Amino acid sequence: MAEGIGDRFQAETKYARDKLPGGYLDWRKKPGTYKIYPDAQKVDLPPPLARGEMNIWEAIGRRRSVRDFRQTPLSAAELSQLLWASQGVTKIVGDYGLRSAPSAGALYPIETYLSVQLVEDIEPGIYHYDVRGHRLDQLRAGDLRAPVAEAALDQGFLAEAAVVFAWTAVFARSKWKYKERAYRYVYLDAGHIAQNVALAAVGLGLGSCQVAALYDDEVNVILGIDGKEESIVYMTAVGRP
Repeated sequence: MAEGIGDRFQAETKYARDKLPGGYLDWRKKPGTYKIYPDAQKVDLPPPLARGEMNIWEAIGRRRSVRDFRQTPLSAAELSQLLWASQGVTKIVGDYGLRSAPSAGALYPIETYLSVQLVEDIEPGIYHYDVRGHRLDQLRAGDLRAPVAEAALDQGFLAEAAVVFAWTAVFARSKWKYKERAYRYVYLDAGHIAQNVALAAVGLGLGSCQVAALYDDEVNVILGIDGKEESIVYMTAVGRP
């Protein structure tokens, strides 16, 4: 089989003993940890719960990919819980917020966006998750179910979901420290987050399906990001099975 860009990426981002990248960290150039939409309308969320009735072992055992959803809305409290599971702040250390999902170097390159489609008390549209404030920034109002599904390789079940999570990477946050190796960590970080959401969905009696088959640039346009400094890497559809 001919060598492709994936093969070259894997080879060129390997770590080898005595051949680690040199240099030092320039703290003056460290990218900011949080993306802010100062002019966006803010949507407050109910406070998340730190305890539930289902244990983690049962949630793991019951997790399945679900592609059939009832047209029954999620509550704002359920969406709040899913968001907290995805990247919610779980502990404050000084001025730093540790999150529910691990991140290489605690650099948190992943941003969470949502296509809210069927959630009580929250207008349909595209939103950004404000991690620090545990609230939503409304970026676009309106029913975006059809374009979201079309942008995900025309997979119709995304249009039937109550909410679609879209995770992007701000690459500079990781490249500041890890250089080209950062790209490996970015995708691992997104996977950690998606698994948290999958298990949280089970715990709430919901279903989810993770989606990596997508037209990158079409999703980027929907989210309003440039596709270069920040780009889509992963999605998850959530609804009532």
